[in-house]
Amino acid sequence: MPKEIELFEKQLSFTFKNKDIIKTALTHRSYLNEHREYHLPHNERLEFLGDAVLELAVTGYLYDNFPNPEGELTNLRSALVNYKMLSNIAKSLGIGDYLLLSKGESKDQGRARQVILANAMEAVIGAMYLDGGYDKTHEFIKKQVLTQLPEIIEKGSYIDPKSKLQELVQEKSGITPTYKVLSEIGPDHDKKFTMGVFVGEHNVGNGEGPSKQEAELDAADNALKFREWKKYV
Repeated sequence: MPKEIELFEKQLSFTFKNKDIIKTALTHRSYLNEHREYHLPHNERLEFLGDAVLELAVTGYLYDNFPNPEGELTNLRSALVNYKMLSNIAKSLGIGDYLLLSKGESKDQGRARQVILANAMEAVIGAMYLDGGYDKTHEFIKKQVLTQLPEIIEKGSYIDPKSKLQELVQEKSGITPTYKVLSEIGPDHDKKFTMGVFVGEHNVGNGEGPSKQEAELDAADNALKFREWKKYV
């Protein structure tokens, strides 16, 4: 590990009985490609497990504490467990300092880096579950993830930006925003789309993403931030 695992345990406030489990959680697939002799597997199975544990903990908490209808609970859960939120939590815990990555992956920035950190966060949760059981893992999730909920609710960031933009524009003008592909680059396995959102004929925001859907969400989010749509309603 780039730093002693004990330091990382202090960051997590969690001591692992089996150190190999947490080391595995911090091992990215790319690292094994450059270090064939490494004795532990990569973290993708733990990521799969941690994703399920996280979703169960968050879903149970929301069900117990919020009488909202299913659609709103789903939006709240998505805001808590999406890759942007998890990558921010991972950064706050310093997970990136302990990750084992290939030289190429370690240089990644932007969305690619966020996804790596989010996946590692899920793998760490999976490792906690295997090593310490559900109750201890749930305490960690309450402290690190569920504490983000008040800010999410205050800012309304759990509302899909496309829905929010459509609601605002229709309220003022009766117009429904539309989305168009502005560019599409890269091979099929690594596409990058740029989408524009339009009010009538006016482009009010652009966004990027690995799918049209994500690029549309980014475009709507930027339209809401920069408020260009207000000029045309």
